[in-house]
Amino acid sequence: MDTGQLAQRLSAALTLTTPPVALSFVDTAPVDIPTTQEMSPAACAFWRRAENTTFYAPAEAHHNCPIGHMVMGFQMPDHIAAELGELVTNMCECDYIDADEAAKIPSRTGQHVGIVYGPLAQHPNEPTVVLVWLTAQQAMLCNEANGSAKWSAETVPRTTGRPACAALPLSVANDTPVMSFGCTGMRTFTEIDDDRMLLAIPATQLAAFVVAAEASAATNRTMAAFYQDRKATLTANVTA
Repeated sequence: MDTGQLAQRLSAALTLTTPPVALSFVDTAPVDIPTTQEMSPAACAFWRRAENTTFYAPAEAHHNCPIGHMVMGFQMPDHIAAELGELVTNMCECDYIDADEAAKIPSRTGQHVGIVYGPLAQHPNEPTVVLVWLTAQQAMLCNEANGSAKWSAETVPRTTGRPACAALPLSVANDTPVMSFGCTGMRTFTEIDDDRMLLAIPATQLAAFVVAAEASAATNRTMAAFYQDRKATLTANVTA
């Protein structure tokens, strides 16, 4: 996989203002990639750091985020499991989630011990999933590229909300891109702009998605030119 070329093409097709980020779930700690020495306040905060640098974060670096720790599928120590239980209880008590939702939140499977984070363009490992920040207009293009806009589609790929990180295992498990409107935690810890949403693309579908995104962008440029001409014609008729 030529991640540099795919990152460039994806950024150009969607006119991204932030670089795509790649995550590789690994079974052993890499010896040639710097290991972060800091625990992140939330798993999603690593995504923003990865826009500019490549690093390895072991499971324990995610301990401050019980939900993210669970969703990323790390083996959970007893004290983290207890914190998770307290957090879920608080979420239920304030009606943030229903009691029957907690056990159904997607979680990554496998025996991985950590994650390699970094810009897709320079990612040293085979990615597991790629993350992209989208505006509403960019999300429209991705929705079309993913086939979600087709009224004839038999199934509609998922668009999720809280927790935002659940889009990652959901996309990998279903082998399809998944969008998330995000969650309050994501917006607090990533400090992403309020007008952005998240797209998770499983690496197995990245090349095909890039091709589809380029086609969607080209089609919409054609339609935009058509609509601009029609708008000018109709406006001229009204004002004549």
